[in-house]
Amino acid sequence: MRGDPDCLIRGVASLDEAGEGLISFLGSRRFLPYLADTRASAVILTPEHADVCPVNALVTDNPSLAYAKVASVLTARAPLAPGIHPSAVVDESAVIDPTARIEAHCTIGAGVRIAAGVFIGPNCVIADDCEVGNDSRLIASVTLGSRTVLGKRCLIHPGAVLGADGFGLANDQGRWVKIPQLGRVRLGDDVEVGSGTTIDRGALKDTVLHNGVKLDNLIHVAHNVELGENTAIAAQTGIAGSARIGAGCTLAGQSGVAGHLELADGVHVSGQTAITRSIRAPGLYTSTVPAVPHSAWGRNFARIKQLDDLFRRVRALEKALAETADDQAEN
Repeated sequence: MRGDPDCLIRGVASLDEAGEGLISFLGSRRFLPYLADTRASAVILTPEHADVCPVNALVTDNPSLAYAKVASVLTARAPLAPGIHPSAVVDESAVIDPTARIEAHCTIGAGVRIAAGVFIGPNCVIADDCEVGNDSRLIASVTLGSRTVLGKRCLIHPGAVLGADGFGLANDQGRWVKIPQLGRVRLGDDVEVGSGTTIDRGALKDTVLHNGVKLDNLIHVAHNVELGENTAIAAQTGIAGSARIGAGCTLAGQSGVAGHLELADGVHVSGQTAITRSIRAPGLYTSTVPAVPHSAWGRNFARIKQLDDLFRRVRALEKALAETADDQAEN
């Protein structure tokens, strides 16, 4: 800490909007121009920028992490008011801890087990035989299919669907026959699932998200997928059935993983990258094509269609040159 150790902080805000009593952070050089004029009472930043900070400074090598911890303390939610709203429909066989909160218009099925400190927001549907672990939160309009299991401190955002049937079909002479989806969805502890994300139940074995997995909005996780500990996946990503993603991986937005593939621990995938083969070594993988003017793309695409012919012609020329060189060497 540099500055007044008695400075009182009551909240957080961005560098350009913070005022007295608020703390902000400088997580990227892009926002450095806002630092000189900030009216925040304190700023979290790296040692590199501490000397140019005009206000109190909390100096750390990882400002984003420090900010996350500070903001968590300053924005802590109010204590949970336990109870079941009168409009909720709860099966008599469900077991709900007395410290849990069930909000309006929820439906709780037979055999459901809801642990201590759980919050079930309005309009949630929890089907038969689900389990929700201690201090987990379903914000609103969340659907848990039958036998879905959530660990401790899971956070499920509005509109997420966990435990719907996977896309399992068999073809009978041109007609599709549904394959029963008999597995479950199982989440470990501290898993977060974004709004509108869908996680399909397994076909036979379970779809599994291990401890600490973080999913953004609008992601599709297909049946039998396994996501390793502390893997984070950004919006609009699709993971096809039976893919296995290792621990500590990141998949950027609109990326895709084909079915039955494996990604090693520590694999990082750039946005819009299509993974069509298993990746056995950690590292950064990219297959995107940057945007170019349409006229340039049209010319390039026309040439792409000629690549096979061009390749064959080059091979023929190489062969002819090699034969000419052999003839000259013999003479």
